[in-house]
Amino acid sequence: MTDTRTDDRAAIQAVLSDSYEAWEAGDAEGMVADYTPDATAIMTGSYRDGRDVIRDRMALAFSGPLKGTSTWNKTLGFRFIGTDAAIVVTESGILFGGRTEVPQEGKVHATWVFEKREGRWLIAAYHNAPVLAPAA
Repeated sequence: MTDTRTDDRAAIQAVLSDSYEAWEAGDAEGMVADYTPDATAIMTGSYRDGRDVIRDRMALAFSGPLKGTSTWNKTLGFRFIGTDAAIVVTESGILFGGRTEVPQEGKVHATWVFEKREGRWLIAAYHNAPVLAPAA
């Protein structure tokens, strides 16, 4: 017998890895391949409602300001909600121009909401906000 949570966790991590790899390839279609059709993405100054909108906006970004970029990502939290939902919290940033480190002011905290549909884990929502410097 397999541990379903272990399998589910690995499947969710694979979805994230695939999305990060698609970003690095500048592949907007691949990046949203594991998004639900009604997914939402909220980033500073931007609300993207639906997988097609997310894909189209990312395609524009990959052909412009995000061309040749990759991402840095660190998982901070991971929890399941019932049997068909999970929340993953990451610290992430965009690596511009072949850089290997993201400056502190470029880091974001992101919340990923996953939903299991027809046996497959998909991204239902994404939101990020800048990481603020600790108060002195």
